[in-house]
Amino acid sequence: MKIKKNKVKITVVKRFGPEDVFGPDHEIRQVTGEKVTKCSYFKEGDEIIVEDIHVMPEGFCMWAWRDLYKDLSVLFFGGNFWRLDKGKIHTSCTDGRKPVVFRLERMEDT
Repeated sequence: MKIKKNKVKITVVKRFGPEDVFGPDHEIRQVTGEKVTKCSYFKEGDEIIVEDIHVMPEGFCMWAWRDLYKDLSVLFFGGNFWRLDKGKIHTSCTDGRKPVVFRLERMEDT
């Protein structure tokens, strides 16, 4: 039995910075002293097509890839979530200082 594999489109919906998470009066700094800002790996509206879930797209954040992988796998192999929109899910990376929200959509063959 051959399992059908599907491409999945990842769209960056929204990036949040520490001020969005903790409020405008909280400044978060790296160990180096550098101020933490919104994620620099992505911009709102970025689209990435995943053709092989075993290969992280070039330039993709490893932290985000790890967080999205479980949901990507479901869509890649034809599964769905308990949602009205089949083949889609909104999910996020779990960097609590500067999270990013993504929409994942299975690209059905036409």
